[in-house]
Amino acid sequence: MWLYEKKLEYPIDIKKKDLTLAKSLYSQYGGPDSELAAALRYLNQRYTMPDDKGKALLTDIATEELGHLEMIATMIYQLTKNTSIDELKKADFSGHFAQHDNGLFINDANGVPFTTSYIETTGDFIADLESDMAAEQRARATYEHLIDLTTDPDAIGPLSFLREREVVHYQRFKELRNYYLENKIQKNS
Repeated sequence: MWLYEKKLEYPIDIKKKDLTLAKSLYSQYGGPDSELAAALRYLNQRYTMPDDKGKALLTDIATEELGHLEMIATMIYQLTKNTSIDELKKADFSGHFAQHDNGLFINDANGVPFTTSYIETTGDFIADLESDMAAEQRARATYEHLIDLTTDPDAIGPLSFLREREVVHYQRFKELRNYYLENKIQKNS
C-alpha cells in the first residue's frame, strides 16, 4: 500500500496561459511514453521480476510516475485556466472542448486516446528492463522538446525536474539490469 502526501513532488505555479504548451504536454499525460504509460508498465512488470529488489524498484518508480502524472495534469490545468472559447478555437482545442469542456482527458498531444498497447511487458525481466530504459530515454527526450517550446520559467522549472527524474529512472533500471546480468540471476520458475 502507499501513503499519499497531498502535495506535488515539485511545486507548480504557472501564471501565464499557454494553450500551445498545454496541448503539447498531453504527450506526457496520455501518450505512448507518458507518465501514465510508464506507471502502468512498471506496475505490471514488477510481478515478473526475479526478486524483491526488482519488484521494489519497479513499484517505487511506478508510484513516482503517478505523481508525475499529477504534475502534468496540474500544469495543463494551470496553462488553460480561464480560457475563452475563442482562445480554445485559436489553439485548435475545439475538438477537446466539444468532448470534455475544460476537463482533462487521457490522450496524447494529437488527441489520440490512451491505449493499453502502450503498456509493454514480455515476462522476460531483462528484456523488460531494457525496454524500460529506452522508455525513460524517450520520455527524457520529450521533456527536452517540451522545454524548447516555452520560455516561461514557471513551466521550465517543473519540466526540467521531470526530465531529471527520467535520467535517474534510466540509471536505476540500468543498475538493476547490470546487477542481474553480473550475478547471473535467473527467472523464477
